[in-house]
Amino acid sequence: MNKILFIIIVFSICSCKNNSENKTSAIKQGKKVDIENAQGFSITKFDGYSILEVNTPWPEAQDPFIYLLKEKKAEIPENIEYDQILEVPVEKIVVTSTTHLPALEALNEENTLVGFPGLNYISSERIRKLIENASVSELGQNENINTEVLIDLSPDVVIGFAINASNKSFETIQKTGIPVIYNGDWTELTPLGKAEWIKFFGALYGKEQEATKIFQNIKSEYLKAKELARSARTRPNVISGSMYNDTWYMPYGNSWQAQFIEDANANYLYADTEGDGSLSLAFESVIEKAEDAEYWISSGQFTSYEQLFNASEHYKRFKAVKEKKVYSVSLSQGATGGITFYELGPQRPDLILKDLISIFHPELLKDHEQVFYKPLN
Repeated sequence: MNKILFIIIVFSICSCKNNSENKTSAIKQGKKVDIENAQGFSITKFDGYSILEVNTPWPEAQDPFIYLLKEKKAEIPENIEYDQILEVPVEKIVVTSTTHLPALEALNEENTLVGFPGLNYISSERIRKLIENASVSELGQNENINTEVLIDLSPDVVIGFAINASNKSFETIQKTGIPVIYNGDWTELTPLGKAEWIKFFGALYGKEQEATKIFQNIKSEYLKAKELARSARTRPNVISGSMYNDTWYMPYGNSWQAQFIEDANANYLYADTEGDGSLSLAFESVIEKAEDAEYWISSGQFTSYEQLFNASEHYKRFKAVKEKKVYSVSLSQGATGGITFYELGPQRPDLILKDLISIFHPELLKDHEQVFYKPLN
């Protein structure tokens, strides 16, 4: 009996070892897609399928999400663990953030979009035409997506975004059998990190090479613009944000917005701050530190100096206001009022950087037509 038990134990150990080795071997056979700047996801390609791993679906997420992207008729090994499985290329998709839309357009896949929560937020002219033709359905709000309409649309996948682990709307959708895949592009802290999430969408459409080429072009333009900015002879002081209920909210120094100012060779007066969300300061401390700043960018929802002064006469004390050097992204809007910056900006950091260089150092980009940042009326 002891001999038999010994044989069984040895066999079990060998079997476990072989399974482990097979799983390791299978992983080794995969080819990692080169992710250069983004921190929140990875893609590993295998014969007939890919593993898409999203590490940061939201800030401080405890565990990554593993998504298996399966090509038609592909055989999948039994020892693979995953949260959701999806057949690719995707033919019908629902996305839940306007930041997802530019990637669909860049990959020429906007026609696969069948639904979106909050159609009026969409600025893209190409997608607005699809909306006018009733090709894209209204799904309500992210917090309360109309699941009846969604089920009727029968999308292959819903691309979700969330600020924490409590996502009842997406949990309900998954119970209907429709896969939900989280996209965490907004958690990236660098401009190029956000833009590289186009590779996430490239994997869904079997267009990894196209996505890589698009990103490389964007990155190349960004780095060339950054290098050009270094040649500027001046480095102006800059402030950002605006007041709400007597509190001034502005980006932290470790934010992606602050990175643009640094790369445009300007001095963000709050570059030494760190944190998540927005820096909140009393007006008195801002006026003391930033009254003489040469430029003020991203001035909230204001589109004119009249609006600025109606909100607070105190704004008149700033040098940037006196010299009419206040710039806002709120002047670039789509047909239904959506702010273009919040939709296209994360995908095109090269255009944002060129805008800022043309503002801070106009002699360097004389012919640049500003896309997002416009002077207040």
